Amino acid sequence: MKVILLQDVRNVGKKDEVKEVSDGYGRNFLIKQNLAEPYNKVTSRELDQRKEEERLQDLENQKQAEITAEELKEMTLEFQLNTGKGGNTFGQISSKQIVAALAQKGVHVDKRKIIMDTPVASLGTTKVKVDLYKGKIIGTINVHVSAKGA
Repeated sequence: MKVILLQDVRNVGKKDEVKEVSDGYGRNFLIKQNLAEPYNKVTSRELDQRKEEERLQDLENQKQAEITAEELKEMTLEFQLNTGKGGNTFGQISSKQIVAALAQKGVHVDKRKIIMDTPVASLGTTKVKVDLYKGKIIGTINVHVSAKGA
């Protein structure tokens, strides 16, 4: 029996895959638990439509990421840190602070998408990378850190 998986099923396959399974397993478990639907002309057409919609949505997300990357090139985020004698800084700028500053400027990014080995802890301008689209589109933000009161 051929079925279209509606969800990922361990040891069977991933969502939207067409799989050949035994009749009993397909009818009594997969279809009954709403994990799959029988494969026929109608469900095959629906699957093709879903895949096309996902592809178009993916293209739209990619275009939006490219626009956001261009916006980020022009953007500089300003932060201030306390400094001691000799220019040593107290504190650091974390990805959470960068995300909050971006949100104030109308750009919403998940903090896990900020690519930093270590938080920014030095004075001056640092370039911070942001994964905007599946590792294919990387934006760059200028983070400028100055001394408080300077």
